[in-house]
Amino acid sequence: MLVRIISSIVLFPVLFGLVYYGGLPLKIGTIFVSIIGMYEFYKAIYKKIMPIHYLGFIFALIYLLLLNVINIELEALVLSGFLLVSLIFMVFNHKSISIFDISLTFFSVFYIPVMFSGIYLITNLQDGKYTVWLPFICAWACDTGAYFTGITLGKHKLTPELSPKKTIEGAIGGILFSSVFCGIYGIYVGNKDIHIFENSVTTIICFILIGIIGSIFAQFGDLTASATKRRFNIKDYGNLIPGHGGILDRFDSVIFTAGICYIILKILEYLTYNDIVTNLEIVMLYSRF
Repeated sequence: MLVRIISSIVLFPVLFGLVYYGGLPLKIGTIFVSIIGMYEFYKAIYKKIMPIHYLGFIFALIYLLLLNVINIELEALVLSGFLLVSLIFMVFNHKSISIFDISLTFFSVFYIPVMFSGIYLITNLQDGKYTVWLPFICAWACDTGAYFTGITLGKHKLTPELSPKKTIEGAIGGILFSSVFCGIYGIYVGNKDIHIFENSVTTIICFILIGIIGSIFAQFGDLTASATKRRFNIKDYGNLIPGHGGILDRFDSVIFTAGICYIILKILEYLTYNDIVTNLEIVMLYSRF
């Protein structure tokens, strides 16, 4: 436990600094986490790095380097090109590479770099310097709430085959903790000049909603990692972070919350841009009279 605490104390300032400064430092951090995460994923399943995996590394790097440099259509072409090149690679190496290997390599790029890049993409949204913290709040508040609620009130197992210690009560506690902490953060952000949301009340409500949805996905992220580790009979993905395991062990929930928070914030930005949120607020206001 002491090693775990010390690792957290060392890791947190680094993570905070990268997210706070954003831009190139955050992109470099995103690349580092993604590539190491993919390496751990391949090693967990194959116990070694195969030639096809290098294609995964290359295209993940290309995708991450081009974030916000090219539009989404061209990024889609990059990923489509990755699939085509992988299939051609399989044709020339059909004795050692199967469609399973291609599918898993292709999946790993979406599962780790694409989803985790939501953190960087959020910083490029309007007022992203505030909303970028939501994925972390969702994941870590949920994890903390689920742990303490589970050990004090937990009686009914959630998924005993995947994670014997997780309980339904803990899962509910995680959702409540996440929504409360996101709501508190919404109160703080509501006093800032935020343009995505029309006023502080809307900001708080939206942040609570993100906290609820994000915490649900955070738990699915954790369970996804547990299912993979049980399927391939490993305890941790790696040992890069003492007391925590590997990158994927530490960021399994954040990978999911990064993706879902970016999607929600992007939808809210679109609704606000098209005055849909404003019109709904006017309707709600007049419905009181």
